[in-house]
Amino acid sequence: MQLLRFGSRGPAVAEVRTILAGLGLLDNAEPTTADVFDTECEIAVRSFQQRRGLDADGIVGVETYRALSSAKWRLGDRVLSLNASAPLVGDDVSALQTQLMEIGYRLRADGVFGATTELALRDFQRDLGLVPDGSFGPNSLRGLSQLKRRVVGGRPQLLRDMAAVAEAGPNLLGRRIVIDPAHGGEDAGALVDGVAEADLVWDLANRLQGRLSAVGVTSWLTRGAANSATFEERARFANEQRADLVISLHVDASASPRANGVATFYWGSGETSSSLGERLADLVQREIVARTGLLDDHTHGKGWELLRLTRMPTVWVEAGYLTNVPDRAKLVEPLFRDVLAEAILVAVQRLYLPKESDPPTGALRMPA
Repeated sequence: MQLLRFGSRGPAVAEVRTILAGLGLLDNAEPTTADVFDTECEIAVRSFQQRRGLDADGIVGVETYRALSSAKWRLGDRVLSLNASAPLVGDDVSALQTQLMEIGYRLRADGVFGATTELALRDFQRDLGLVPDGSFGPNSLRGLSQLKRRVVGGRPQLLRDMAAVAEAGPNLLGRRIVIDPAHGGEDAGALVDGVAEADLVWDLANRLQGRLSAVGVTSWLTRGAANSATFEERARFANEQRADLVISLHVDASASPRANGVATFYWGSGETSSSLGERLADLVQREIVARTGLLDDHTHGKGWELLRLTRMPTVWVEAGYLTNVPDRAKLVEPLFRDVLAEAILVAVQRLYLPKESDPPTGALRMPA
């Protein structure tokens, strides 16, 4: 789609303004600006992006437009059912998933009505004595509104996820992990002084894969040395492998040479997030900071496509800035990339350790 930004006008802008007005972010009463992307519209877009964990650049691109299209739906606005070829997406789907989670059904609130959501809905309908047709209409809405949460004492999905991790045990042998080196092929990513992001993360991915193999983890890379893939293709690959985790590797760039440090991201948009993804992101962030001395830019929930479409906990690591001289000097050193790989491996191991066996950050050593 064509990017919509300050100065744009036309029917697409009018649609965006209508959605923003419906969300209470924009006063759209003035007819002369109904199809104009003005300053007020830009501010509203930035506010919306910030709410949704998107880059708050004030520009409506593919991801922001998709999020806006989702935001216009409220639970009960339409009948929800499984469409395998074109799954329904929207805030109404997220609301249904969240409410089903809170009354005890296991699924992920990703805003996509897929097979897992249909299965949970059928179980709910069966338990309530409704026809278990997997279609969420007025009767199911009425039944859902009459029920209260069964899971209390914290975030229910986190409680269930941590219980599942504890039950699986601490051993990494047999785990399945997809490693996603960013960019690739003709897409070099950030490129500074002849150093390409795609090359650095490819090397880092291979170092991490070697360390994972040494502890019995089965792992895959989402691309080869000379090709790339879309975020949708990378997510589909991870889902097809039925991976336990996905680790997406990046390095950053900025117009400011002073920007530096490491940040880690997980799926978190609006009121929904990946509980295990958030936990793994925190572990990865802390281990990298402790072992490398990179500035701590913290963890953040984001609504990015790769994080949203993967069905398992996924973290996105931005391991330093190529545009920052000290960061770049570290990143080009193979030994530094070994340290990064070890930090990520340790974080994965700590995710599966019981609390009483979890060592202090920076203390655990794994096979090289």
